[in-house]
Amino acid sequence: MSELTCYVNGVYVPADQAALPLNDLGIVRGYGVFDLLRTYGHTPFRLRDHLLRLQRSATAIGIALPWSLDDLEQIVLDTYARNRVADASIRIVVTGGPSSNLMTPQNNPSLVVMVQPIAPNPAHYYTHGCKATTTRVERIMPTVKSLNYIGAIMAVSEASKSGAVEAIYRDAHDHLTEGTRANFFVFQGNHLITPGEGILPGITRQVVLEVAPPEFDIIEAPIAYADLATVDEAFLTSTTKEVLPVVQVDDIRIGAGTVGPRTQRVMQLFAEVVRAVSQPVTA
Repeated sequence: MSELTCYVNGVYVPADQAALPLNDLGIVRGYGVFDLLRTYGHTPFRLRDHLLRLQRSATAIGIALPWSLDDLEQIVLDTYARNRVADASIRIVVTGGPSSNLMTPQNNPSLVVMVQPIAPNPAHYYTHGCKATTTRVERIMPTVKSLNYIGAIMAVSEASKSGAVEAIYRDAHDHLTEGTRANFFVFQGNHLITPGEGILPGITRQVVLEVAPPEFDIIEAPIAYADLATVDEAFLTSTTKEVLPVVQVDDIRIGAGTVGPRTQRVMQLFAEVVRAVSQPVTA
């Protein structure tokens, strides 16, 4: 594969030469936000939705973006066009920018766009389902997609020791909110339940909420940890996981311990959306 190209503050550079100044607040303080989308067959998926979320995240932590949504969209498209990758992830990073005292933002945020090939998840994840664990790590500003992933990294590292692919946050009320990099859904009968507060509103999550009705009744409500033993099915959603079945959480088997028919149907509905986006439009 040819060398990848990144966008860094107005310049397109080879990925292995991309850099930010060492006094950038993203480096010295972890002050910044990002968003991640993917392409299907050379078509970025829900790009504007991802940019709107990036904008909301930046506003929430006090970073005023000097670029319009149209500006950002063109930068992303131009960066992607310089990389010959059909199925790629596109990471957009905004930091607080350089700071002379390594603390105070100086209204000059940095913008980085990175493109990477997406490695498909193992097929058995989707045919046999996956395990997740729970974590009581507390998050700061969960509705913001910030650069602070310390708790998430620690939680996922611990989860991987037991063969889990994701860790799900468990709050002080013993409710499950979302995964470190994914939203969480469960089925109770024909009711599709997902938390609606204290979460990052995922773009894949939103697609599921759009396509699941009228086949399923959508309920946005807390999911009690104690209820996991009685739910019928569960799955995670994210840009890279898409719709990922979950058959075990900690030591709790979900339903029959297999990928259930309702989850399979949601996977099909999501795949139909993807197919419609990735196929070229003909006159």
